[in-house]
Amino acid sequence: MQHPTDTPNSAQAQAWNGYEGTHWADNQDRWDAVNGGFNEPLLTAAAITPRDRVLDIGCGAGCTTRLAARRAADGRAVGLDLSAPMLARARASAHREGLTNAAFEQTDVQVHAFDDDPFDVAISRYGVMFFADPVAAFANIGRALRPGGRLAFICGAAAERNEWFQLLGALRPHLPLGDFGTPSSPLPADDPNSPNPPGMFSLADPARSEAVLTAAGFTHLTVAPVEAYGIWGRDAEDAATLILDSGPGRHLTGQVAPDVQDRARTALTEALRAHESDGAVRLRSAAWLVTARRPA
Repeated sequence: MQHPTDTPNSAQAQAWNGYEGTHWADNQDRWDAVNGGFNEPLLTAAAITPRDRVLDIGCGAGCTTRLAARRAADGRAVGLDLSAPMLARARASAHREGLTNAAFEQTDVQVHAFDDDPFDVAISRYGVMFFADPVAAFANIGRALRPGGRLAFICGAAAERNEWFQLLGALRPHLPLGDFGTPSSPLPADDPNSPNPPGMFSLADPARSEAVLTAAGFTHLTVAPVEAYGIWGRDAEDAATLILDSGPGRHLTGQVAPDVQDRARTALTEALRAHESDGAVRLRSAAWLVTARRPA
């Protein structure tokens, strides 16, 4: 098998097999608490039946794969991801939960050579925004599905619609945020060949998702807005630590002196205090729920 670091998405593979992947694996329960509100909308849209074969794209530490495996009790759920640390956590969790119909593989979905046993449905929770060539990636996913097979995924909506992103404004006087979260390409969003770089907001415009999926051969497209509150920490200090110790947060704080890091942490903590309630910090995230089909 081609190693993920030798594929078109090698930069992502390096990140998710380095600090970022280890951080997410070590904090799996915390990130699942942040994003878990999207699980039910995603799985409902996927309409998984007991005998289905389910493909989970960018499965990370395997939460959605394991949930899919329970719904496909007489079928199978396979999670694919670039990150070895996260997949190790996924396998350990599936073993601990006694899920014998869940499997995981380290690979690049954009170029993975799928076998001849097609999947009935492909799902993803925030795992499809990082492809170097999204049209090629989704075309490959389509080839992995049976004729008429279903696709359902969650992707990030515009940055400013997310409370967690709004709060990052508190960091701007202290950290080099630049144009983080803003569109990086002036080309039309409905052009599937526009060079939108991989990232959490690469499919934030529904026209972009529709153009990419249509170019990849999918039909029956729907795009619906969804929102969910996630738990980011026990209190403001705890939530600030999660954010600033993540890969992007560590990258930003690493560019400034320790005293500036302290000021940034204090500013973010104070901004988060307004969201403390009943022993937790809850922030609203906005996303798109996208569904499509491979032609029958």
